[in-house]
Amino acid sequence: MSPVSKLRALLFSAPAIVAATILMATISLICSLWDRAGTTQHNVARAWGRMLLALGFVRCEVHGLEKLDPKRPYVLVSNHASYFDTPAILTAIPLQFRFFAKEGLFSVPFMGWHLRRAGHLPVVRDDPRASIRSMSEGARIIAERGISVLLFPEGGRSEQNMRPFKEGAAYIAIKAGVPAVPVGLVNTRNVLPMHSGIVRSGVVKLYIGDPIETKDLKIQDRGRLNQMLQDRVAALAGETVVTPVK
Repeated sequence: MSPVSKLRALLFSAPAIVAATILMATISLICSLWDRAGTTQHNVARAWGRMLLALGFVRCEVHGLEKLDPKRPYVLVSNHASYFDTPAILTAIPLQFRFFAKEGLFSVPFMGWHLRRAGHLPVVRDDPRASIRSMSEGARIIAERGISVLLFPEGGRSEQNMRPFKEGAAYIAIKAGVPAVPVGLVNTRNVLPMHSGIVRSGVVKLYIGDPIETKDLKIQDRGRLNQMLQDRVAALAGETVVTPVK
């Protein structure tokens, strides 16, 4: 990162992104007073995503968007390399979707308020029963409201390579009976690395794979579907899957 780019990021992009996040979260919160379904809040979130890309001088290229039918709900399954993944996906995929976010984010001012009021769901890691309830709620939202959900099955960001997928996304897709769609993100890790608050200018690429139908699958098939999704996301993202050393 050149000294000029770093100075621009520190003096302009970083404070502008914080201000935009506070502004759009406040607007989202106000919209939630009359829109309990979260449709308006999602549109506000998409506008926030576009703002962050513009303020960070980041361009997003989308490949495979034609594979998605805007009239169908999906379970979108993506790798997770950076906090910039969410604004990139919001910007690139023009579907109404809700996402599963780390439970701790729901307690963050502004961001947490938006997540809760917009109908997004917390990922519960340490309580198996609560985790099942959360996944079942995601399946119910898909089935009853006909909207998609987004998950990062790695369970967190990875600093270099992908982590093995957890089976929650496969479980939800099978339980809801909707296609699971592998999504591969490229270069978000360089745009906003882990342990850094500075957004670097660049090009992010998002690859959408072929939807995998689940209507003939049973819950017992979730392991096989999970492996298929992991392999396809890794191929789209151009990454290998490595189990973290504990």
